[in-house]
Amino acid sequence: MNTETTKKYTIDATGKKLGRLATEISVLLIGKNEPDFRPNVLPDVEVTVENVDALSISQKKAVEKKYLHYSGYPGGLKSESLEQVRDKKGTAEIVKKAVYGMLPINKLRKERIKRLIIK
Repeated sequence: MNTETTKKYTIDATGKKLGRLATEISVLLIGKNEPDFRPNVLPDVEVTVENVDALSISQKKAVEKKYLHYSGYPGGLKSESLEQVRDKKGTAEIVKKAVYGMLPINKLRKERIKRLIIK
């Protein structure tokens, strides 16, 4: 990634809803805001998100939203609420999971999420 031609975007998360913020970030990471968008090409962008602790998350979502993980073994389905994940890993992890879920599932997904910087 050439730092001279890299487009850098900074987003302030203060007072924004989680889904709206994640959508905005994923559009930038995919490159759909560019006139020369091609789905098979990784755009040269870097998205920085600031003030994620001031994100607006309702109490109902914090309790009811579940993150599931399956180990592959019988009885291996684990779930954590958004509140538990936020307490363990912080609000940055919640934003990262939301954006990761909105990116297309292909070979570029991991490379795109690496270009997300959460402060």
